[in-house]
Amino acid sequence: MQFKHVTLDFDGPVAILKLDHQEVMNAVSMDMLGGLGEALDAIDDKRDEVRCLVLTGAGRAFCTGANLQGRNSQKAGKSNAGQSLEIGFHPFLRRLRRLHCPIVSAVNGPAAGAGMSFALMGDMILCARSSYFLQAFRRIGLVPDCGSTWLLPRIIGKARSVELSLMGERLPAEKALEWGLVNRVYDDAVLMEEAIKLAHELANGPTVALSLIRKLYWDSSENSFEEQLNLEYESQRIAGSTEDFREGVGAFLEKRPAKFRGK
Repeated sequence: MQFKHVTLDFDGPVAILKLDHQEVMNAVSMDMLGGLGEALDAIDDKRDEVRCLVLTGAGRAFCTGANLQGRNSQKAGKSNAGQSLEIGFHPFLRRLRRLHCPIVSAVNGPAAGAGMSFALMGDMILCARSSYFLQAFRRIGLVPDCGSTWLLPRIIGKARSVELSLMGERLPAEKALEWGLVNRVYDDAVLMEEAIKLAHELANGPTVALSLIRKLYWDSSENSFEEQLNLEYESQRIAGSTEDFREGVGAFLEKRPAKFRGK
């Protein structure tokens, strides 16, 4: 399926959402954000079938941030650089956070600015060896956005987050792995193969429970210990009422592989 600067394909229960504006290395425009929204609508329409999402980029880049074409014609003090965030970027990020299934980010090249935030929305983040991350905002006189100042300190700590943002230096994939920012690094040629393989492994799992796991970890940094205990209780109550729980217990007792259905 083709949307504005976005491609959506389905490989069985796995949706593959690809940023696809290669002329600008997949920089994000309002048109692309519209296409991303339509693609998520299509995934929602098939939510009973789609059990994992792979997010990646077409061509040489994952995403090089916001598309700045035409921005240099704006007069100082007259532009509202934050407006596009609330209109376009924030709704997309919120929808990714609340997605019904796990997300695998396959970072196939530069992930800069907003593109870095997009990548970090993945529950599992896989990188090509040649890829890198970049907090590029200081290079154009802006501050980090798209949730990066919330995400980064919680993943790699304040000191490293501030350094990335103040210095605007590239963070290579191997160093990102060392810092705990990403999960796995692969040779470029096999990145997508490995991402699809992992996505199918997740899609064949107990996806109601996996969705609840996503929510637990997203909410944990904002909750007190008591609030998190209560959320775990409520989540376990839901997971324990699923067919997959009964299947998982039965498979364990019968010493056979479980056949989860996401129900």
